[in-house]
Amino acid sequence: MTTDRNQPVEPMPSSAHTVTRGATAGAQPLPPSGYVLLSALTLFWGLNWPMAKIVLGEIPVWTFRSLCLVVGGCALLAIARLGGRSLRVPTSEIRPLLLCALFNIVGWHLFSGYGISLIESGRAAIIAFTMPIWAAMMGWFVLGERLTLSGVFGLGLGVLGLAVLVGPDLGSLGSAPLGSLFMLGAAVSWAAGTVFMKRFRWSIPVGVLAGWQLTAGAVPVVLGALIFEQIPSPAAISVEVWLALAYVLAMPMVFCHWAWFKIVRLFPATMAAAGTLAIPVVGVISGAVVLGEPVGWREIVALLLVCAALTVVLVVPAWRQARSA
Repeated sequence: MTTDRNQPVEPMPSSAHTVTRGATAGAQPLPPSGYVLLSALTLFWGLNWPMAKIVLGEIPVWTFRSLCLVVGGCALLAIARLGGRSLRVPTSEIRPLLLCALFNIVGWHLFSGYGISLIESGRAAIIAFTMPIWAAMMGWFVLGERLTLSGVFGLGLGVLGLAVLVGPDLGSLGSAPLGSLFMLGAAVSWAAGTVFMKRFRWSIPVGVLAGWQLTAGAVPVVLGALIFEQIPSPAAISVEVWLALAYVLAMPMVFCHWAWFKIVRLFPATMAAAGTLAIPVVGVISGAVVLGEPVGWREIVALLLVCAALTVVLVVPAWRQARSA
């Protein structure tokens, strides 16, 4: 472990011992803290979509993402250090960290930033959260994770819920192909980062791992902002955008990134991915409330399907484990 000599070593979550190749997490108890984190993640990340749309109305993509990554990375590392954690990364974990940062941070933030700027925030969230499909496929191929019948059924329900929402937007692939393709790229990149997080064994605490990934990912993004964009004057940015930016930096960038890396280490990759299926529903609803984006019967049906998917994937296995304990 890479903790200070006089500091207690953070215990590895039970499922963290299953991150080696070919491992599965069949019989390990699922910790209640994971469900709490997943609920908070769903709410705060769902609200992030309309807030990011507001910010991107006045701040360009590379500059916005540079602010997000620099603030988020520095904040997470500062929190870890104030908590007595060492920020040292073992040499053997540097390359895996950079690989995960490439997909989890650089790919996700740039692709999704351009996607949100080109299409409605709720629809961008929906396309991005096709991620569980790609994560399930990659988890089976890379990690050897077994897809249980309930997992496949729950994932199918969630994907069906997404399909109900995506259906009306299929025509937009012709009128706004770049926005949809950017969001699809974000989904695939995030899925790859999720699976690679499970592929490697980590000894560093979750907050340190998240902080260094954000910080490492910030380097190429900041360089891109300096090369490709003209940084706007702070005086030219409206109060509404400053407030939306403050929310994005505090909740999605600090809390949600830490929570996501924690969830990935607590749950199998497929379950962690499927557990995020409610986020686009929150994104669509919050987009309607904040930005006036339309909500109809499709959103209601999708919400019911996604709740059913979460029940099958998360609640039923926990109930069975409690009965067998």
